[in-house]
Amino acid sequence: MEDRTHNNITEFLLIGFPTFVPWHWTVFFVFLIMYMLTLTGNIIIIIIVRTDSCLSSPMYFFISNLSFIEILYTSVTIPKLLALVIGRSLSITFNNCLIQFYFFFSLGATECFLLTAMSYDRYIAICNPLHYIHIMSHSICVYLVLASWTGGFVLNLFPVFLISKLKFCGRNIQHFFCDLSPLLKLACQNTYDIETLNFFTAFAIVLFSFSITLVTYIRIIITILSISSSLGRQKAFSTCASHLIVVLIFYGALAFVYVRPRASTSFELNKFLSMIYIIVTPIANPLIYSLRNKDAKMAIKKVIFKKKL
Repeated sequence: MEDRTHNNITEFLLIGFPTFVPWHWTVFFVFLIMYMLTLTGNIIIIIIVRTDSCLSSPMYFFISNLSFIEILYTSVTIPKLLALVIGRSLSITFNNCLIQFYFFFSLGATECFLLTAMSYDRYIAICNPLHYIHIMSHSICVYLVLASWTGGFVLNLFPVFLISKLKFCGRNIQHFFCDLSPLLKLACQNTYDIETLNFFTAFAIVLFSFSITLVTYIRIIITILSISSSLGRQKAFSTCASHLIVVLIFYGALAFVYVRPRASTSFELNKFLSMIYIIVTPIANPLIYSLRNKDAKMAIKKVIFKKKL
């Protein structure tokens, strides 16, 4: 990072959304409300899981960790986005840009791994219910969560290290956060090696996570279909429906934004599509897990009524 002075590039300018200028305050309050809803919803999930003994199962342990990731994930980008929308704090230092990039993609990778661990939990609950308590012990759950965090943050170290050694000839990042593609566009030298490494790192993370999740759900569906009673099938499916919806939204948004031909993309389109998984998805997760779950709804009511009393 000490080479920055040789390029006279010590900070970048985030272009954000110039088209929002006429309605910048309206857009600001919309984003602010969505961000506050994200924080509130996920904080409530964490509180009820930590305080309600009825929510002490491994599934809720994973859900509370997922909520914590969503809080950090949105906080990496949205506060800066709010400042950009109203024309404040357009600049970001090179070091802060790297930090934002690292945490954004590391938290995204951690969420991939955690969703995979949750799919394994649902697989054991439905396909091997008699041994569920023994297999999904608290220590195993802790190890799975630690492995998710470690894998997510370690795998993104080397790409960030390579980016830190680049020399940049431009300052204007055509995005509202330090995403890889608009950042590398400003580099003076060829970035093919970094792009290739980052692609294979991301591809390995997503392929590994999605493959395991897909296999577990195939086994889950086969097991559910083998249940003779319709009530039994409905009950079994309800135990994994919330997680399945979250998985579909997460990987759907991920694929829509990143798994597309480069020629068909533009920075403006990428900015709007990025808002799907940065703003929309983190709001949806607590709603899905609370609205579709009777125990979670009861726990939320207990918290509300206690506060009123």
